[in-house]
Amino acid sequence: MGDDANHVPPRQTKRTRNSLLSFGAPHLSQVAKEDLEQTAVLLCAPGKGISACDESAGTVGKRFEAVGISNTEENRRKYRQMLFETDGIDQFLSGVILDPETLYQKSSTDGRLFPEVLKSKGIVPGVKPHLKVYELPGTNGDTIMQGLDSLALRAREYKKAGAKFAKWRSPIVIDVNSGRPTSIAIRANMQDLARYALICQSEGLMPIVEPDISLSGDHDLEIAVKVNIAVQSELFKAMTDMGVYMSGATLKSNIVNPGKDCLQSYTVQEIADANLFVLRQSFPVAMKGNNYLSGGQSLRQAAARLSAINQVKKTDPWNLSFSWSAAIQLPLLDLCKESGELEIEQMSKLYKEELQIASRASLGKLNDLKDGDHYRN
Repeated sequence: MGDDANHVPPRQTKRTRNSLLSFGAPHLSQVAKEDLEQTAVLLCAPGKGISACDESAGTVGKRFEAVGISNTEENRRKYRQMLFETDGIDQFLSGVILDPETLYQKSSTDGRLFPEVLKSKGIVPGVKPHLKVYELPGTNGDTIMQGLDSLALRAREYKKAGAKFAKWRSPIVIDVNSGRPTSIAIRANMQDLARYALICQSEGLMPIVEPDISLSGDHDLEIAVKVNIAVQSELFKAMTDMGVYMSGATLKSNIVNPGKDCLQSYTVQEIADANLFVLRQSFPVAMKGNNYLSGGQSLRQAAARLSAINQVKKTDPWNLSFSWSAAIQLPLLDLCKESGELEIEQMSKLYKEELQIASRASLGKLNDLKDGDHYRN
């Protein structure tokens, strides 16, 4: 008999019943992992979504000025207070993404900081930590986001201020004629998103990753599917390669659509099928859910498409919901056109009605879906 017959396997260490196996992300403690995953679970509660209130002062200013409202810090604070203190929003919201300015502002109702106001309603406060986009040389106009260099320090400060999660957006444009997005841009943006997620988790913030493929362009749905799969598969590979704890991260992607100038028509059911196909190709089951961005769609369009996606979803494991900004907020600001002042009472009433529509869409309960069809006028 050969030497193998006399080989004695190494003695196995007996595990106690209370000991825990720990797979992946060895730089995080078990407590840290559990905290990150619990935040993900809270944000992905069925029937609830995330209100995106993270617009910069400049973006809010453009929206204000379009309806005659002065872009002052106090007006921004009053407007956000309405978004946070409207009665009953906790029925429809699991989280709110704040701009850093808003993270440190207080309610005039009781003097509490806005993160505390949200927590008292059972709504998880988060923050947008990225800075500005800049053009990536040699890519015919592709861009990349700034802000990684100082992210760890800022994430630490935001957590102390009450944030429990963060959201980083990487915008991408499909332009078939110019060959965009380039593979360089996809790889650079998705690696940055993965690095952002890794840094945030290390500082105790649960990361939402947002690959935002623009609705602009004349590409068809098939091209949109192909690009979205390329982007998302690159993202999730980068995240796993870098050691991101996937159960403690969530996704905020665009609804997969043809370009808004596409001449070919698609039904809302075809768009829903395309979205589920993309997710099924690469979205890890470890991640709890995806809160779709609106990305230039109206509330009616986005809600119809989200509802159709959830009606098709069936046994897929993820919670698919909303994280909308312009689709919900622009109709609110339209109420201010005549007076040029913040019409807080009217805005609050409409805001709650809009959130109820979004909530029903996240459960697949909207049945009038004609607004979700794509057709070119």
